[in-house]
Amino acid sequence: MIQFTEYLQGIRHALVEMRHHKLRTSLTLLGMIFGVGAVIAMLSVGEGAEREALRMIESMGVNNLVVNARKSEGEGLKSVREHSIGLNLQDATSVVDTLPFIGHWSASKQVKVFSLFSFHGRSDAKVSAITPNYFQLSSLKITQGRDFSKSDDSHFQQVAILGPEAARSLFPQGSAVNQKIKINHQWYNVVGVLSDSGKAKSSIKGVKLGGERNQVFIPLSTALKKMQFTLLEDKLDSIKFSLINKVNPSLAAQSLQHLLNRRHGGEQDFDIVVPADLLAQHQKTQQIFNIVMACVAGISLLVGGIGIMNIMLATILERTAEIGLLRALGAKKIDISRQFLIESTVISATGGLFGMIAGLLIALLISTVANWPVAWSLFSILISFGMCMAIGVGFGLYPAKRAASLDPIIALQRD
Repeated sequence: MIQFTEYLQGIRHALVEMRHHKLRTSLTLLGMIFGVGAVIAMLSVGEGAEREALRMIESMGVNNLVVNARKSEGEGLKSVREHSIGLNLQDATSVVDTLPFIGHWSASKQVKVFSLFSFHGRSDAKVSAITPNYFQLSSLKITQGRDFSKSDDSHFQQVAILGPEAARSLFPQGSAVNQKIKINHQWYNVVGVLSDSGKAKSSIKGVKLGGERNQVFIPLSTALKKMQFTLLEDKLDSIKFSLINKVNPSLAAQSLQHLLNRRHGGEQDFDIVVPADLLAQHQKTQQIFNIVMACVAGISLLVGGIGIMNIMLATILERTAEIGLLRALGAKKIDISRQFLIESTVISATGGLFGMIAGLLIALLISTVANWPVAWSLFSILISFGMCMAIGVGFGLYPAKRAASLDPIIALQRD
């Protein structure tokens, strides 16, 4: 209890000293505030980017392989079609029948939209024709209504599922389920609405992702039967395959590449995307970013620590006579050392608290101005505050030792 009282008195004395030298203390605190703020802001942006990347790659499926049709035009397209009919449904069924590590598959085809409206509003949403299990393989959930059924696909039903943004545009006043929308010259009955996953980046590592929020989905069989497409274009824009038996995605992609090369007559009219590789690349890039930013933030904290050492050394010069008097009255070296350590700790703790507030504000500013995702974690905040405290104590050791080593007689004689 006696020690606790002594520490409490030491903290009060430190606060009094800080108030007596407001300008000097404020300038010292700036280094710690900017250092802690930079650490928290950096970790928040990094964590937000990591979660956003994971969310986007989950939409592709980390355990999936995605085959995208490579677009060609003019004479180049005609040359390709001499050997390959392009990405098609037979490719999907052949892959599933041939490769034992392939589980389910889904396909999509984008429809050219000339007009999209309902009786309540219009929309600029894209329209995609999909197979029934598309949402399952893309980790998309339906919050209103239902998914496409096998009956919808086999009977060429004119039904649609809307992304949340498309639903708000077409039906701003109420629910979209069981309402009708017109795509080009055909009417479709809305049977479901996707859940709102929030804002998403448009691409990662050059691969376009997201967009389902402002999109309309219809059955693939209906689109191929009732929509108009140009003669030479690919029957499908994309096929997604799920992997089973925990096979290595990169090795699976090589086998898939070999099979599709044979089916397409050696024409490289498709690209294979491996989401697991994209995730690994992003994590490596993010790690480098975190290291660089941590170094920058660490330098700022070191500057703040040097500022604390400077102010404590200046304080020793100002309070030399006081230190001599305390020693003459019976204070031990450890008492003097403890008091100066308490003062440096209080300064670093104050800078750390203000730095946490600054870091959160900086992260919010970055999110608002640059439209970058941010996320906070208690662990990162505690780590940054702990670093600040450690640096404050570390840089306060030398001044505390120097104050304790003063000769009482010489100190009393100092004016």
